[in-house]
Amino acid sequence: METATLQAEPYLVPITPATPTPLPQILDAMRTIGPLAGLSDVEYTWLATHGSERISDSDALVFREGEPTSHLVFILRGEIHVRRRHSGPMALFIGRAGQMTGKLPFSRMKNYGGDGYTIGPTWVLDIHESLFPEMLAAIPSMAQRCVSVLLDRVREVTRMEQQAEKLAALGKLAANLSHELNNPASAAQRSAASLFGELRKYGDQKYLMGSLCLTPEQSKGYKDWVIRTRASMAAYSPETVAPQNPLASSDREEQITKWLAAHNVPDPWTIAPSLSETRLTLEHLDDLARHAPAELVPVTISTFASSLRVERMTEAIVDSTVRIFDLISAIKDYSYMDQAPIQDIDLAQSLETTLAMFASRLQGITVERDFDPALPPISAYGSELSQVWTALIENAIEAMRSSGEPGVLRLRTCLTGTMASVEVWNNGPEINPAIKSRIFEPFFTTKAPGHGLGLGLDTAQRIVSRHSGFLTVESNPGATCFQVRLPLDQAQAY
Repeated sequence: METATLQAEPYLVPITPATPTPLPQILDAMRTIGPLAGLSDVEYTWLATHGSERISDSDALVFREGEPTSHLVFILRGEIHVRRRHSGPMALFIGRAGQMTGKLPFSRMKNYGGDGYTIGPTWVLDIHESLFPEMLAAIPSMAQRCVSVLLDRVREVTRMEQQAEKLAALGKLAANLSHELNNPASAAQRSAASLFGELRKYGDQKYLMGSLCLTPEQSKGYKDWVIRTRASMAAYSPETVAPQNPLASSDREEQITKWLAAHNVPDPWTIAPSLSETRLTLEHLDDLARHAPAELVPVTISTFASSLRVERMTEAIVDSTVRIFDLISAIKDYSYMDQAPIQDIDLAQSLETTLAMFASRLQGITVERDFDPALPPISAYGSELSQVWTALIENAIEAMRSSGEPGVLRLRTCLTGTMASVEVWNNGPEINPAIKSRIFEPFFTTKAPGHGLGLGLDTAQRIVSRHSGFLTVESNPGATCFQVRLPLDQAQAY
């Protein structure tokens, strides 16, 4: 029965005390409400006699997200935490004893923004909105007091929402970077682990070759063949020798396996795959068979194949670590770490650095670049411009994903009069004309709850405005363009 009451009641605490609290005690508690400081005894008495007491135990759900609200609330004891259902355990708002909250006069609040839970035993006094005109007439200063509380509440909620937006953006950036770092790190780890065993195997092969006691002519013949073969392999293109087609690669591996088996090479199926991935040809193998005795071919081929595997593993480690270094350099450039707040920014490089952060999300999207090489650098806050490019590129990616068609992202820089222009195009669906004028409003979003706070474009516009620039959008079916214009003249930038 109590649960049903909790769900049905639109206002704060649903339980009225069985025995009303004496008026003097209510007045003493009301004098602890900070925004009411300075009221006369008559005005305190008006609020105490026209308000309704509500009490609740600890950890009680006192209102639900989306329910209508219609009461001004004075918290006399305890705390009320408001949490959104889709934003985790973090409290959107915390109402403490001594605060005035709920629906205030002049407020546009219609519904609760989250679920309200009591922390500890709670005692409140609420006033229904139908009494607001009478309250303002009886206590004229309540108008100013309520407006002050409203402004403070808006500032605090805005600060929390902006902080949540920054954390969400940081989380996405960390996820992108983690994904990009994982691939080369995993490749380097695999190659290093395999290299340990392969070096031991290579040492065994070299020892076996040494145990054959080759004559100087035989040693020279083998070394000459290695030199000729490596020089010849370096002259080939990988496409003509080691085709990318899986069937062609399989046929090539089978041919090498047959050659190795015909020349008594032990375990040819373990050697053929590594040879087929290189530019080694059957002609190279025939050249060895012509210049080396038949009993030397198996050992020399095994030794040569092992050396190729070691080299390929080493190359994989080098390539992977270079990729990791490039990513770390990109994130430092993206954040302008260890640099002054204002720098001369190369817009094309700034865009490229931001693209590197989205590499994992650009799979299946064609990126076209049209950068004006003659565009000079501009003076700007580099890390803030990175936030602008991040917001615009992320919106473009999400728009293209929603269309289900192959995406095309085009970045363009050019000179427009005395201003540098950056354009971010995408071939996603047209922005609904009914909401086009609102997309730069703070907290306006078309995303599902919990997937966006609607601060990305608002933040981008504020950053561009801070640089004395302009952010505009043009949208048609299959062609949406966000254009950022920034002043070239350093004196006009700030």
